[in-house]
Amino acid sequence: MKSVRFHAFGNADVLRYEEAPKPVIGPTDVLINLKAAALNHLDLWVRSGARERNIPLPHIPGCDGSGIVAEVGSAVAWIKPGDRVLISSGLSCGHCEMCLGGRDNLCRDYRVLGVREEGTYAEFVRVPAVNCVPIPEGLDFNEAAAIPLVFLTAWHMLVTLANIRPGETALVHAAGSGVGSAAIQIAKMIGARVITTAGSHEKLKRAQELGADDLINYQEKDFVDEVKRITEKKGIDVVVEHVGGEVLEKSIMVLAKGGRLVTCGATSEYVAKVDIRYVYTRHHRILGSWMGSKSEMFEVLKFFTGPKSKRRLNPVIDKIFPLAQAADAHRRMEERKNFGKIVLEI
Repeated sequence: MKSVRFHAFGNADVLRYEEAPKPVIGPTDVLINLKAAALNHLDLWVRSGARERNIPLPHIPGCDGSGIVAEVGSAVAWIKPGDRVLISSGLSCGHCEMCLGGRDNLCRDYRVLGVREEGTYAEFVRVPAVNCVPIPEGLDFNEAAAIPLVFLTAWHMLVTLANIRPGETALVHAAGSGVGSAAIQIAKMIGARVITTAGSHEKLKRAQELGADDLINYQEKDFVDEVKRITEKKGIDVVVEHVGGEVLEKSIMVLAKGGRLVTCGATSEYVAKVDIRYVYTRHHRILGSWMGSKSEMFEVLKFFTGPKSKRRLNPVIDKIFPLAQAADAHRRMEERKNFGKIVLEI
């Protein structure tokens, strides 16, 4: 099958468009004929070896994808060949207390497709049947591939952990990122006032089109000063953060009393200093978030059904590349040129 693999860790140049063995499925697996895969920052870290090197080489990266079921294992009765599915990319043991309790993202063996296992930058991928989700009516394959990881993550952060409520104010950092563009929509759908940051006026304009109420260009103004001005020094109820470092440090300073900061990553810097006096005197909560449960995937997908004009949530696609140009797609993400998801069409 056609695939994109790397044989050594490194920059985007290590990605090769080449033939790879077609996966062989087990009794509880499904083989998906992929039509689209979407990029995530995790793909860059996997390729570079920056976060993990316990990865068998050569390796096919990619955790988001959608396509048509080609084969099903002998123990699979609820999916059939020909079904249109997207991939819920969180893998877990399926039998521990957390998995059986509906919190599979807290499983001790939890991991993401495309890290240890072969991923979605290929014509075919093998996944557990329980990780296949029907594509909502009205979505094409590119749209479906752009949803899972970022919308599941943003939903888990805002709804499950932060319990954001109508009338509250949310600060969403990095509007142009996949998680940022998803979080703006979810917070707005729930009825929150949304303040967002980005590094260009073009990205802020697109964020406004998604529903953001107040816009901050962090290249021109300090977001702490701007948040204080916009909120009249009241502060923020919920911060969605995945940049890390100084951004996290300063975000704590703008939280209102009882405010919640939810972080799901560190795309810039994974070390931050926290003045804990802000935390305990203002009753702040700092919440760590990693993906979300399979049941939450079904929850958020309810808002994607129907024609685009009638959906309450929509995937945000920046640019579509053919699979063979995966290296160019990685460079675009590394250079932060994208607004929303970059998709590989297969």
